[in-house]
Order: sequence, then C-alpha cells, then structure tokens
Amino acid sequence: MKNIFSKTDSEEFIDRINQLGVDSQPLWGKMSVDQMLAHCNVMYEMVYENIHPKPNAFLRFILKSFVKSKVVNETSYSRNIRTAPQFIITGDRDFQIEKERLIRYITKTQELGTNEFEGKESLSFGRLTSKEWSNMFAKHLDHHFSQFNV
Repeated sequence: MKNIFSKTDSEEFIDRINQLGVDSQPLWGKMSVDQMLAHCNVMYEMVYENIHPKPNAFLRFILKSFVKSKVVNETSYSRNIRTAPQFIITGDRDFQIEKERLIRYITKTQELGTNEFEGKESLSFGRLTSKEWSNMFAKHLDHHFSQFNV
C-alpha cells in the first residue's frame, strides 16, 4: 500500500492524475473522468472543508462496526463496489478544476504529514491512526486511477 504522507508516493499519485485527459474513459463503472475526480475530492472535503454533515450516532455506530475495517485496511477495493450517498456525483464537473483541487489536497495532506493525522477524527469512523488515514486515501485513489487505466 502506498503511503500518502510520502513525497515520492504522493508525487506518483499526482503523476497518475496528470495522465488523465478530459476524454479518458473508465474500464468499469458509470462515472466520467470529471465525476471521478470530484468523487475523489469528497474524501478530502470531509477532512478539510466543513460542508459534509457528520452522520448521526446510529449511522456512525454502523459505519465504525461494519464498514471502517474494509475502508482502512490494505486490501484493494473490488470493481463496482457501492458508494456512500455523499460520494455520488451527478452531472458534469469541470475537469481542470477538479483535477487541480485533487492535486492540492494530495499535496496538502502529504505536507501536513503523519503527525497531523495521528488520532485525527474522521466524520464517519471516529479517530483513526495515520496509517489508517493513509490506507484510506491511497486505496481510494488507486482504485479510481486504475478504473481509468492510469
């Protein structure tokens, strides 16, 4: 599993983003490339922007009990896995804007480093270790970049 806090690994993710074009087509799934970039940005919005509501206590219990381990472990996601409602992107997005946003988020996360994320609370899963944060970010990015063959 790549380490999102490593400059080398973060640059590799950015290089993969830069291989995408406005006309890139997915190998599976329904999202367009601009929607995929916006979808990847949602995870970072949940960390850096105050625009997504925190799930209620019952839903957080369910997420922590049954979903968290699958999201933060080192096992890759399978194709066509279901997405949480807040990650569903509809309509067209501006490819260049979403691309630049994602690159900024990856860079910011790498620069803040492991200490910033150790014990940091996730909206959905509660406190995570920096390793869990890294796994969550890296496997999500890898899944969608592989979806678009980069």
